Amino acid sequence: MTRTVLITGATGTVSTALLNTLTAKDVALRALVHDERKADGPREQGAEVFVADLDDARSLPPAFEGVHDLWLLTPNGPRAPENNMNLLWAARRAGVERVVRLSVVGAAHDAPNRSGRLHALSDRETERCGMRWTILRPHWFMQNLLNEAGDIRAGGTFALNMASARIGMIDARDIAACAARVLSDDPDRHHGQTYTLTGPRSLSFDEVAEQTGRVLGRPTAYLPVGDAAKRETLLGYGVPPWIVDMLEEYAQAYASGWGDFTSGTVADLLGRPPRDIADFVRDHAAAFTTDDSRSAVDA
Repeated sequence: MTRTVLITGATGTVSTALLNTLTAKDVALRALVHDERKADGPREQGAEVFVADLDDARSLPPAFEGVHDLWLLTPNGPRAPENNMNLLWAARRAGVERVVRLSVVGAAHDAPNRSGRLHALSDRETERCGMRWTILRPHWFMQNLLNEAGDIRAGGTFALNMASARIGMIDARDIAACAARVLSDDPDRHHGQTYTLTGPRSLSFDEVAEQTGRVLGRPTAYLPVGDAAKRETLLGYGVPPWIVDMLEEYAQAYASGWGDFTSGTVADLLGRPPRDIADFVRDHAAAFTTDDSRSAVDA
């Protein structure tokens, strides 16, 4: 029997990578998007697209008809637990068999950031939803470095308010591969499991800069800045204040050593080590280089 998988957050970093991974699997793909104008990407990946609003539970049932498995991803924000509730309720009413939920690293009621505390609420709800469930808690995404690509292209530097933090950062493609592994296995195999996903080693941003420069063939430097400076930059880009506050809380936690760890879970699930930072930079070299240097790197 071909199983139907509903992907929420279908245009986001991890869900896009998951759609790419699942296209090679024997599943029927369905994608949930908030805006019809963003539907082309999932459709090109072979998904049947439904438009719905996670804030409006009444908009969700059509997307769930005939669904076997739910990839549950909610956007960051104060309404995240409500969005999770709406998705789980729609899934239960439709007879969905399995939920695979994307949480965050360190989700707990006493987490040092609002994101971790909100995700803890939704994780607990998922554990008691009455369906088979698996929760993935990934570490800091390497893809976050793409936000700094413009500065690296322009001046060979990037600035973060992470001080000397060391982080077991992970490539989002490995998160997607782990999700695909869980969704491809028998629904009972990973039921009741919470997996913390990290990269192969804990890195400082000085080490990230050194590895980036080595791959690109030109010096790259990390410039630590204070919270106020990073806040001003993010607000200047139009990032909502709630998200800016959340990111600052994460930065403070990481600077305190909170993210300095790794796990072997990715290797256990995939049978291979997770991608290292050099792999990530090499695969995204075009984003970090000028037009002239890009051709040299690709060659």
